[in-house]
Amino acid sequence: MLLLALLLLLTARPVHAESQIGFQLVQVPDPQGTPIEVGIWYPTATPATRPVPGLGDTLLAPNSPLLGKDLPLVVMSHGNGGWFGGHHDTAETLARAGFVVAALTHTHDNFRDQSRSTDLASRPRQLHVLIDYMLADWPQHGQLDPGRVGAFGFSAGGLTVLAAAGGELDLTRVPAHCSYHPTHFDCRLMTLQPPPADALAAPWIHDARIRAAVAAAPALGYAFTAKSLASITLPVQLWRAENDEILVDPFHATAILHALPVKPDYRVVQGAGHYDFLTPCPPGMARELPHLCTSAPGFDRAAFHLSFNRAVAAFFTANLPPKQP
Repeated sequence: MLLLALLLLLTARPVHAESQIGFQLVQVPDPQGTPIEVGIWYPTATPATRPVPGLGDTLLAPNSPLLGKDLPLVVMSHGNGGWFGGHHDTAETLARAGFVVAALTHTHDNFRDQSRSTDLASRPRQLHVLIDYMLADWPQHGQLDPGRVGAFGFSAGGLTVLAAAGGELDLTRVPAHCSYHPTHFDCRLMTLQPPPADALAAPWIHDARIRAAVAAAPALGYAFTAKSLASITLPVQLWRAENDEILVDPFHATAILHALPVKPDYRVVQGAGHYDFLTPCPPGMARELPHLCTSAPGFDRAAFHLSFNRAVAAFFTANLPPKQP
């Protein structure tokens, strides 16, 4: 299967191998809130000229024309307190492989504003709004294939894509779990900021257009059940950090592994911590945010991301194949 995925990645690309990476920053209207900030990476024929501040050293071609037609789309959901650029190296790898990647900054759960960070049902709803925009209102939407949509999420974003793909959390399971594990990150967050009353009553919004999902270190795995995940029959790639200090095993990724009705492509990253799924930090960020940027001694985050990004791209390439002539 891995060999097949790699061959597809090499042979089924709908763009030229020498394509560059374009980038746009847009504000997507949200009928239930403020506009959603979204970064979009995509293949282009325009020569890349400069890096975009905050998105590493990769040369990009901002606001350039999109190259290709019937292109697959991957939407990205970040973790608690993150932003759209937290996985920009993964987005760049996917764009080089012929994908359009749209990553949102979740409203009220980002590094600027965490005022509703436990309003979990709003996350898949926002992802649904993003897919609507990309397939109907984005100026280049006519070059996308609406039948080839994937979703990538990390931490709370992993929860988001599983919910968007058809799963539902049972938040009544949280109090019992946290009574035994009050020091766990998710329990401390729920104690400091209990879910708003209107959030608890909000429905979980699913999106049947999602055909494949990658969940890296997904949160609140114990709040999913085999019954609540029963409708997820699409291909899932599930990642766990061996030494996850934030979402402690076996309550999250392992719980989801056992609850999914179809066996996922399951990967355990030896020696990794929770934040090793984030893009490797530049020196300045590493000094300012050591808790996000520091890996365990002997773990090479940059080397891991080379293999991680290739595996994610191979998974989406294999599971979002182009239409046969």
